[in-house]
Amino acid sequence: MISNETIAKNFSLLSKLMEIHGENPFKIKSYANVVRIIEKYPKAFSELSHNEIASIKGIGEAIAQKILDQIATGRLPLLDKYLNETPKGIVEMLQIKGLGAKKVQTIWKDLGIENLGELLYACNENRLLHYKGFGEKTQENIRQAIEFYQQSQGLFLYAQVDNVAKSIHEELLKTFPSNTFLICGKYREQQEIIEQLEWVTDCSISELKSFTEKKNWTDKGSTEGIGLFSTEENIQISLFIYPKDQLAFQQFERTGSQDFLEAWKKEFPFSEGEVFQTEEEIFQKAGTAIIPPYLRDFPEVIQKAKTNQIPDVIQTKEIKGIIHSHSNWSDGANTLREMAQYVKSLGLEYLVISDHSQSAFYANGLKPDRVLEQHKEIDQLNQELAPFHIFKSIESDILYNGDLDYPDEVLDSFDLIIASVHSILKMDEEKATSRILAAVANPYTSILGHMTGRLLLSRAGYPVDHDKIIKACQENDVVIELNAHPRRLDIDWRWLYRALDNGIITSINPDAHSTEGCHVIQYGVSVGQKAGLTSKQNLSSFSLEEMHAFVAKQKSKRKNNHGQ
Repeated sequence: MISNETIAKNFSLLSKLMEIHGENPFKIKSYANVVRIIEKYPKAFSELSHNEIASIKGIGEAIAQKILDQIATGRLPLLDKYLNETPKGIVEMLQIKGLGAKKVQTIWKDLGIENLGELLYACNENRLLHYKGFGEKTQENIRQAIEFYQQSQGLFLYAQVDNVAKSIHEELLKTFPSNTFLICGKYREQQEIIEQLEWVTDCSISELKSFTEKKNWTDKGSTEGIGLFSTEENIQISLFIYPKDQLAFQQFERTGSQDFLEAWKKEFPFSEGEVFQTEEEIFQKAGTAIIPPYLRDFPEVIQKAKTNQIPDVIQTKEIKGIIHSHSNWSDGANTLREMAQYVKSLGLEYLVISDHSQSAFYANGLKPDRVLEQHKEIDQLNQELAPFHIFKSIESDILYNGDLDYPDEVLDSFDLIIASVHSILKMDEEKATSRILAAVANPYTSILGHMTGRLLLSRAGYPVDHDKIIKACQENDVVIELNAHPRRLDIDWRWLYRALDNGIITSINPDAHSTEGCHVIQYGVSVGQKAGLTSKQNLSSFSLEEMHAFVAKQKSKRKNNHGQ
């Protein structure tokens, strides 16, 4: 039987959804007021008659009938109506501390945001600050509340658990110096989404339980052979217990896709009772090159290992410049000068500043007159900071018809243009693909930004024909961005793997909206490694001299396409 608490919650949600939809304030107030009456009423409404309910002060006939409907069917039809008319992500926002109906209405109706992932991304890009009721402190509180809520759901971005995993590993080694702990699983493979952190160890379950109790971890059903725990941040921890001489083999067994492991065992069968002191010994016995954990996804890599063709993948230290960054000219947190000086202090050679274009009103996008003003500042800074160089760029919205966001004479003032979709994201594959293909064919497009618009754990992204887009980028000398923001990592590394086979150049870009945002480039490098990306195939690894040559080639492309 439905409880008073559930009836009250239904009316509470109804009043909030009606407010979000801009309904009659008097009706909204009547439903909101009845919530407190039901919550405080001493008897169960399921035991009352219609007349008894209607006679309660503040309820009345109409609301009494809605209460009886819920008692009889478990449903509130009017609430169902609004739930059907409201995106699920908007309803979910109401569970976030600090987000009332009015703020959610602004987020949905004014910013066009429909889920928590998009909202978190908007907070990180300072987009809420342009709207009434959202100050800097409010935006930060919302950001923290969303992150706390998402942690309780049990899935994490690689970047969210990276430092946690390293810290736990160091603490385990320090606490149990005579034992071995070898990390394995999805984290070791550098997968973008992590469900749990995994180790193999020879430490006893009793010792592990003593360690976890001191850290206030929750035991999730540990046995003698496996320690299962949950941290205070709700990160799941699995510690698989084996004799010391089995640890290297078990680490190998628990790293890599099922397809890879099955193909390896078919090619190189293991003998029963075989012992390996290190994982490297497994590859030595097979007579192959060592396959790094991040490449153990596709069985094809085994043939590359047999012929010693494992790629020398890109490293973070090989990044020479920051491409795709934002300043407070649009929605960045830092001034252009601060961004440039910070990137220079990192020992990098250049900065490609790419603030938002004019259609991105929500991000304070640059109108043509402001483009000219920014270019003057860039010219001045380039004189001051030489030989460090700032390249003039823009992240141009790809409009719904595939056009870029400025007339040619404005586009011609930029050194390079990053073309990205930011609005009207609900498209089928045909529309999304044709929209992007039109932008790629534009001679002013230098880089295709975040190809699918996905936000990991939040938004799947619009469907596209990757093969068609990759081919078009190749034909039009357009670089495909690997957006390094931990919530994007777009292009997906599985498609990047195929793009590289077709001779595509990619660019690992942080999409930085602050000086600190430059450092997420390491996560782009991580997934780039999974695709076998080398520094020679990555634009942001180009030296300053090579970048000037790239810009010259892009400008030549424009002239050739205009018959000049």
